[in-house]
Amino acid sequence: MTSLITLMTVNQARQLGKEEILTFERNLLEAKRTELKHYVSLALTSIEPVYRNADPNDPAARELVKAILNSLTYGEDGYFFVYDLEGTNLVHPKQPELVGQALYDLQDINGNYVIRNLLEVAINGGGHYRYMWNKPSLGKVVDKLSYAVILPDWDWMLGTGIYIDDVVNEINNIKAQVNRNVRNTFLTVMAIITVATAFIVMVGVVINVHEHRLADGKLKELSQQTVLFQEDEKRRISRELHDGINQLMVSVKYRIELSIEKMRLSDHSAKQDLHKGAQVLNEAIHEVRRISRDLRPSILDDLGLMAALDSLLGEFVERTGIHLEQHTPPYRHRLPDQIETTLYRIVQEALTNIERHSEASHVRLNTSWSNHSFQLTIQDNGKGFLIKEALYQRGIGLRNMRERVEFLGGDFTIHSEPEHGTKLKALFPIPVHV
Repeated sequence: MTSLITLMTVNQARQLGKEEILTFERNLLEAKRTELKHYVSLALTSIEPVYRNADPNDPAARELVKAILNSLTYGEDGYFFVYDLEGTNLVHPKQPELVGQALYDLQDINGNYVIRNLLEVAINGGGHYRYMWNKPSLGKVVDKLSYAVILPDWDWMLGTGIYIDDVVNEINNIKAQVNRNVRNTFLTVMAIITVATAFIVMVGVVINVHEHRLADGKLKELSQQTVLFQEDEKRRISRELHDGINQLMVSVKYRIELSIEKMRLSDHSAKQDLHKGAQVLNEAIHEVRRISRDLRPSILDDLGLMAALDSLLGEFVERTGIHLEQHTPPYRHRLPDQIETTLYRIVQEALTNIERHSEASHVRLNTSWSNHSFQLTIQDNGKGFLIKEALYQRGIGLRNMRERVEFLGGDFTIHSEPEHGTKLKALFPIPVHV
């Protein structure tokens, strides 16, 4: 765009230069025309006493006028010429060899009839005519501007001319200077554009490299967090298996061994130990189911998101006693598996954070369809937090929620202030056919 604007500006500058040169040329030629009129007026004033008082057929008066005009010169190449209406030259101080020649059909190097056209403008009241003619001081044909009038009593054409090759040269010099200025301006602007473009490219490369480094750093950080999260999960599962399942199974083993020993001794209390062992085994089964559900609830695969959320929310209320307001109307079609899993994990993580950190007494969960999009909102009345600090905490946390939602093309927003609770919203565009 900058190059295009520069080209347009240079073109306009060139056009403006042409117009200014044409204006300068017109003004200069107009000054020359006025100068020629003054010269002819001076010549007419010089011959007026003879011309006015002489008889039209007086040869002596004619010769005297010729002599006067022949002697009137100005500058190096300024002179007056006289022709009769037949185109015969009568006076020509600089080229006397032309005197007496019939030049009515004389043409210049451009094919223009010189004397014929001069006679025409003179007969029509006097005027200017531009043509090519030999310049005595240079000895070559150049551009000339003449002004001619008629001496009606003698049927003569009187005129004079100014060689304007100097004007043409000056105009050409000005044109060349304007073109050089325009070219230099264009080259300067293009050099500036080139330098600016190179600088922008360098800045872009630096920024790009910097962004890549930041992205690599964030990727490494995310990978490290993922590894740490996996280790934490392994540690948690190991602890639950050791502290929960393992202890229960050891207790069952102890009850069975004790009941076997009592049965060997015919102790009737062996049945009671077997019954207690069965109770402990049942607790172990429930604990295994809980761990399995935390890892991947089968109800989510079998019955869908709403049923899985009902089960998750029911256990949350039973475990924490926090009042829950749930508005999850049924919908006709299942969501894509990845979206259902992501929404379930978001609710699961949010409930965990509410239970551990929020000190909330009320939680509200809403789901809704709107304009081919599915929205889930979970809000509490807890103590809230500063979002910037929470987004950069280690662990799965809120940042991981956002990344999971945005990875699937959704939109995740967080609203929270200290002492004003927290509101999480996940929005997913859903195709119409789903």
